[in-house]
Amino acid sequence: MRVLVTGAGGQLGKDLVPLLRTHHAVTPDRSELDVTDRASVLGALKDSRPDIVINCAAMTRVDDCETQVDEAFAVNSLAVGHLAEGCRLIGAHLTTISTDHVFDGAKKGAYIEQDPLSPISVYGRSKAEGERQAGSDATIVRTSWLCGEFGSNMVKTILGLLREEAPLRFVDDQIGHPTFTADLAPVVRELALQRRAGVFHVTNQGAVTWFEFAREVAAAAGADPLRVSPCATADLRPIRPAPRPANSVLDNAALRQAGFAATRDFREPLGELIGRLG
Repeated sequence: MRVLVTGAGGQLGKDLVPLLRTHHAVTPDRSELDVTDRASVLGALKDSRPDIVINCAAMTRVDDCETQVDEAFAVNSLAVGHLAEGCRLIGAHLTTISTDHVFDGAKKGAYIEQDPLSPISVYGRSKAEGERQAGSDATIVRTSWLCGEFGSNMVKTILGLLREEAPLRFVDDQIGHPTFTADLAPVVRELALQRRAGVFHVTNQGAVTWFEFAREVAAAAGADPLRVSPCATADLRPIRPAPRPANSVLDNAALRQAGFAATRDFREPLGELIGRLG
């Protein structure tokens, strides 16, 4: 089976590609495939003829999206449409990665896959439009608070701050499920190879605020969790350009109904990641 992965050099892509070693994986970089260019995408898919396309390419800098609106929609929305069109032309199946930011965070309780989309940021709106562009025959994987061995993420940020003398302040009014690429990648692989059409929430388990998560990172790293203190989002300085959903908890209901085993509590892969990072 031929599998084409966009964004293979990113945080999720680097954990995903090794899991495809029993298949023929095509992993073009940005210089080889501009996903925002329709002709480039259609040409690449016609030439490589993949059976499966997994789209990990995205503009994830949430605050930058507020000012770089055209780029955000080009990468997170139009590119998905180009990939979906190309997949339909050659009979391939598309799997694309989405986000908790397609919700406004106002719901009491965890979001299920069927909840109406209500994004409050440019990033969220661009990803919601990307879901629409993917179409009903695609696999859409929504995840949240992504961390991994590769690229920049909050675990690495917290570890860096712990090496400094300054106190750490993290918000205690945003709650979600930290998700680790080492656990997310195998599920994405299986959903894609099984051509499971529809929307799936895929996160690790264990809902915490960013403040609670920072304390968990400190404890796992052998540092004093009490160095981390709570604050409100409204008190952050400088003020973040993009609003964040206060509630990012995603219920993995569709995944359970599809017969997948429950994902691990985030503390397990967190400990493993800190061990790898040294």
